[in-house]
Amino acid sequence: MKIKLLLVTLFAFSMQIFSQVASVSSPDESIKVNVKITDRIYYDLMVDGIETIWYSPISMTTNKGVLGLKPTLLNQSTATENKTIKTVWGIRSEVKDQYNELTLDFKGGYSLIFRIYNDGIAYRFKTALKGDLVVYDEEVEYRFWENHKMLSHVVDSYTTSFEKLYTRQTLREVTPDNLISLPSTIIADKIRLTILESDLFNYPGMYLSKSNNHAHRSYLTAKYAKYPTEWVQNNFRLKITERADYIAKTTGTRFFPWRAISIARSDIEMADSDLVYKLARPSQIDASWVKPGKVAWDWWNALNLQGVEFETGINNKSYEYFIDFAARNNIEYVIMDEGWSDQFDVLLPTPMIDMEHLTQYAKEKGVKLILWAVWHTIDKQYKEAFELFEKWGIAGVKIDFIDRDDQIAIEFYERMIIEAAKHHLLIDYHGCSKPTGLHRTYPNLINYESVHGGEYNKFNDEETPSHNVDIAFTRMIAGPMDYTPGAMSNSIQGDYKVSYYNPQSMGTRCHQLGMFVVYFAPLQMLCDAPTAYEKYPDILHFLGEVPTIWDDTKALEGQVGEYVIIARKRGDDWYIGGLNNWTERDVTIDLSKIIENGTYKASLLIDGVNANRNAEDYQYQEKYVSSTDQLKITMKKGGGFVIKLSK
Repeated sequence: MKIKLLLVTLFAFSMQIFSQVASVSSPDESIKVNVKITDRIYYDLMVDGIETIWYSPISMTTNKGVLGLKPTLLNQSTATENKTIKTVWGIRSEVKDQYNELTLDFKGGYSLIFRIYNDGIAYRFKTALKGDLVVYDEEVEYRFWENHKMLSHVVDSYTTSFEKLYTRQTLREVTPDNLISLPSTIIADKIRLTILESDLFNYPGMYLSKSNNHAHRSYLTAKYAKYPTEWVQNNFRLKITERADYIAKTTGTRFFPWRAISIARSDIEMADSDLVYKLARPSQIDASWVKPGKVAWDWWNALNLQGVEFETGINNKSYEYFIDFAARNNIEYVIMDEGWSDQFDVLLPTPMIDMEHLTQYAKEKGVKLILWAVWHTIDKQYKEAFELFEKWGIAGVKIDFIDRDDQIAIEFYERMIIEAAKHHLLIDYHGCSKPTGLHRTYPNLINYESVHGGEYNKFNDEETPSHNVDIAFTRMIAGPMDYTPGAMSNSIQGDYKVSYYNPQSMGTRCHQLGMFVVYFAPLQMLCDAPTAYEKYPDILHFLGEVPTIWDDTKALEGQVGEYVIIARKRGDDWYIGGLNNWTERDVTIDLSKIIENGTYKASLLIDGVNANRNAEDYQYQEKYVSSTDQLKITMKKGGGFVIKLSK
């Protein structure tokens, strides 16, 4: 009897040890993940001592079995890292990479790696299996205790535009019919959790939804596009007509994407995150030739040059004007968007232009050209096209209308970047899914769209100042963002007019100028026509000076949907940008948070006194300030500002 009781006690004790495998905390011990194993693998999330996510399951269903079902733990190990990443380009020149890591090795040739930072967590699968691995599904779930508010990026389908507005809903309002693209943010009382992924390659992107089993709970579950097997061309896009029963076919020995959560204690902390970048693979190329910069863009303004003595449009004279404008104003690039070539043959330039002439003309002026292409066109022609572009001296390619992130699309993103790098070509992805760290791995990937940006001013009235504030706290957490700011035709609330050929923006002119600092875009577009900027020398001077990459960033203050103020440093100069919603507000900027001792010249572009009646009203001011000063600024309705502080 005593022996039996002892065996029962030992069994119960062994099961307790077995179910509570390990814990790992952030370096500052404010964030903790506990991992449990029963017949499944579960993890929870503790933030500041509060259980934020209840034990949520992790598994992967494959042709070699379900990884995570009835798991047998073979080994566990921990590691600590505290280093500095020197960026090729970014929101800062150095990124602090400090974390604690837990690795759990399981029978069956797979491991789970948990990595905990002071500002977030991440985990991923690692497999060491022979041959190919077919993945039917990956179980990722987030079991929240409470019905928190949520900023959801709801999309229509797996083949869709990722350029959607953010929806405000609660966790329990999410339905199994919803398909939510990342980043997506959960807003609790004292913390903000943004769900992300990083180091995504040879695998589909992740979405959030609700499972039928937990339709009325505060749970979110992952969904993925099945692997496409048949498609038809539908103008610029490829329409998927048939899919396999699996999400990915890949190699059996590999790392899988990081499932990450950025953790902030306030809204404004969300506007300054390096988590996706830190988790991505280091640079795989020699990027010494990669040159970020500003771009004079032709499409948004429909090549509407005013006061010139030639007919504007897709022709040599118009592009010569754009090139001359760029050369005069420290703008490194000119983009030749849709129309420079046949839409489905980039080897066939339109007869209205002479590419040999324009490329030579740009070279003589010290300006580089970027060319637009449909993704499935360039995918068929990239070998010949990239050789031709390199011969011409083209700097990069804007690739458009992918609008997918199934495995085939994700493989395309990486393949094009690699091939482009061989010819010293930059890549700017439009009509694409969100950033997942490829810009760190291949720094010639110089920007991504994946945002409801300025181009929609040509089509609808959805580009509100509140939305513009939202994306500084949401989409930008994932990485660079090609919003295409700089509209010089601006409208007050209720007076906006949609026009394809003469577009305008909602909010004030200084709201548009503030975007050049608030939004991080290493390849930053100037959306309006050269002649629109030439009317305003003070604005044009600012646009010529403002950097597109930074040595440091400080998110100063703001609230989701309300306003945001961000300061960024390049060299000895600081730039401060602000964006406001439709509510006029006064803000005070404490310069001791930004600059050190000494006197700085402050150059300000701020909303004019009458900007609530005329959105184009602005003021240019100069003053001298020190770290003991405070700058008081009124942001008008839909307003904004930009400030340069220079020694």
